[in-house]
Amino acid sequence: MIIFGSILIICGLLLLGVSVYIAFGAVLLFLALTGGHDITGYLPAGYWKMNTLVLLAIPLFMIAGAIMEKGKIAAPLVALAELFIGHIKGGLSAAAVVASGIFGSISGSANATLTCIGGIMMPHLRKANYPEGLSAALIVSASPLGLLIPPSSSHILYAWVAQQSVLKAFLSTVIPGIILIILLIVTNQFALRKYKDIKVTDRPKDFVPEFKLQTRQAMPALFMPLIILGGIYGGIMTPTEAAGVAVVYSIPIAIYVYRGLTWRSLINTLSDAGITIGVVMTMIFMVLIVSRFLIFEDIPTIAREMVFSVSENPIVILLMVNLVMILIGMLMDDISGLLLSTPLLLPIVQSVGVDPIHFAAILGVNLGMANVTPPTAPLLYLGAQVTNTPVSKMLGPTFLFIFCAWLPTLAVTTFVPALSLWLPDLLLSR
Repeated sequence: MIIFGSILIICGLLLLGVSVYIAFGAVLLFLALTGGHDITGYLPAGYWKMNTLVLLAIPLFMIAGAIMEKGKIAAPLVALAELFIGHIKGGLSAAAVVASGIFGSISGSANATLTCIGGIMMPHLRKANYPEGLSAALIVSASPLGLLIPPSSSHILYAWVAQQSVLKAFLSTVIPGIILIILLIVTNQFALRKYKDIKVTDRPKDFVPEFKLQTRQAMPALFMPLIILGGIYGGIMTPTEAAGVAVVYSIPIAIYVYRGLTWRSLINTLSDAGITIGVVMTMIFMVLIVSRFLIFEDIPTIAREMVFSVSENPIVILLMVNLVMILIGMLMDDISGLLLSTPLLLPIVQSVGVDPIHFAAILGVNLGMANVTPPTAPLLYLGAQVTNTPVSKMLGPTFLFIFCAWLPTLAVTTFVPALSLWLPDLLLSR
């Protein structure tokens, strides 16, 4: 009963809009007051769990993402993508999806991807007579590519909690991310068929010189994922060192190359990032303590027994696990959902033969989809603010992208493990 009471408290407070770390803190207070649960024994465990060099990569990547978001680094990426497909009907919105994937590989953040790409692309899409609700929903649906295309802060946390290779966790979602990009573009093209007044940009007569110019302007931004991922996979840098390099590299690029920041505005950007980092790290600490409690109370074993009491069929079990992850992701952000889901669900999927790296991909796609799925959908409401589009106009198209792009991506990621394991095995085999 205490466990179910804790679940009700978390769900109830989150549905009321209470911050995640406060909701988990309330659960800890409830456990302390109900007796038989000495939460003080879990506090040192939470501290020592956070006292690790790997976790330092999270705030560093968040700082780099904030600098890139404010530094106008996304604009040349959008222009380069638009150069290739902007002259095709639907090409401008397809460019937004491609740019989201590229910028996601730089920022590692869905929120930063949505803010940057949405702020840049939505005025262009409106000017070209693209339907407002469909375009805003597409940008929102593409923003979790920041979680799927490496480097990703979420997968650093997953590898840390699950004691797996960070590099393999990064690579596990590359192919699912590419599949999602293709399905989003195809679904959007199908939905645009009935709109006859969409304008297209003229293809440059001198394509090669224009391509060289746009590539030269975008190159400093494109170099960043090459430096970070090349350094990590080449064995030159650890993920934490690569995050530090990302911060150092992004500052002069944002200030001197793209001129989106000044030294004074950089201080404000770092201050805002520091506030966000403080909230995230406090939240991680709270969720870690609750996760520690779940492990010590053997809740994963109880959950596994409950699942196997329903069915021992691996397909049915994976479907149930996916449903649980979607519900968790609908109630909280991706980091909290990951920290709660991993210790609870990883033992269950491992018992039916799922590789932990394969599960990293399943978890990433699930939480990304849940963050755009109503009724909570934090990215959907952020997207409404960024694109200045009413949520009511976005709901129908959002469900279209969920059913036609996200769910098929989740299905193939879940039931075709080779999609998640092939690239890590190919690049990191020794």
